[in-house]
Amino acid sequence: MSIKEDTLFINVGERTNVTGSKAFARLIIEEKFEEAVSVARQQVENGAQVIDINMDEGMLDSLNAMKYFLNLIASEPDIARIPIMIDSSKWEVIEAGLKCVQGKAIVNSISIKEGEEDF
Repeated sequence: MSIKEDTLFINVGERTNVTGSKAFARLIIEEKFEEAVSVARQQVENGAQVIDINMDEGMLDSLNAMKYFLNLIASEPDIARIPIMIDSSKWEVIEAGLKCVQGKAIVNSISIKEGEEDF
C-alpha cells in the first residue's frame, strides 16, 4: 500500500477524552482539573497537533466539565497554541465548547440520533 504525496497526517492528542483514557476520566470525575491539564500539556510536548477533548461520561456533568476544562487550557499558552477538537454526541456540549474556544475549533461526533429536527 502506498501513500500519495499529498496525504496529510495530523497527530491528534486523544488522551483528553474520558471515553478513551481511564486515567483522564478518573481525574475529571475526581475534579482534579489541574492534573488533567497536565495530560493536555504532555500531549502537546509529545507532538500533538490537535487536542481531542471529550467529556461524555455518565457520571459527569459533561457540559460544565467541558466548559471548565476548555477555559483552563485556554489560559495555558503552550496548549492554547494548537487547535482544539470538541468531541461530544451532545449538541449542547459542542455549542458550549465552541463558545469557550478562542479562534477556530474542530467539531467531532455530531449526532442526529435524537432526531433531525432537534439537530
